[in-house]
Amino acid sequence: EYRPCPGARQSRFSEELFERTGRRTVPYLIDPNTDTELFESDDQIRYLVATYGPDGSLYDAKALWPITFTAFSIYTSSIAAAIRGLPSSRRQTNARPDNEDMIPLELWGYECSPFVKPVREKLGSLALPHRIVSCSRGSANRDRLVERTGRFQVPFLVDENTGVELFESAEILDYLEACYTVKKEVIEEEE
Repeated sequence: EYRPCPGARQSRFSEELFERTGRRTVPYLIDPNTDTELFESDDQIRYLVATYGPDGSLYDAKALWPITFTAFSIYTSSIAAAIRGLPSSRRQTNARPDNEDMIPLELWGYECSPFVKPVREKLGSLALPHRIVSCSRGSANRDRLVERTGRFQVPFLVDENTGVELFESAEILDYLEACYTVKKEVIEEEE
C-alpha cells in the first residue's frame, strides 16, 4: 500500500512516518511479511530483489543497472520530474482534507506505462492511499485483469469508496479531480 507524503511533509502520512521513525525521509518501505523496515532506495531495491526476486543465477544482475546505478537513477529521475513540473512534490491545494482516511484505491498498471504515470502522480498529489497491482507482460495479474474486465488495458482504477471502476488516464484524472478535491467556492467559504 502506498501512503503518499507530498513534499515529504504535506500529509497525515508524513506525521505518522515521523511518529514511527523520527524522520520524514521517503520512500520508506514496510514489509509486514518479514517485519523489515527500510529508508534508503538502494537498500530497498537490494532487499526486494534478495527477498522476492529470482535466484541470482537466473538473471544477469547488470540488467538492474538503471535502478542500481545511483548517480544515473538520481540524475534521470530528477530531470524527468523537473520536466513534468515536479509532480507530487506538494499536496494539491484543493485536495480534500480527509483523503488520507479513504479506503486505498486500487490501480492496475505497470511501472513503465506512460498512461499509468499521470494517474500515480495525481494519487500522490492528492495524498490518496492506494495499492498498485502490477500487471506487466507475463504477470499472472495481467490474466486476472482480463478475467475481471474482459480485456487488458491500463491504467484501470478501482475505487471501493464509491464503487467506481474506470479505464483511460484522462477519465481517471477527471474522476479523481471531481471526487477528491474541494471546489474553489467551498475553500473560499471556509476562509
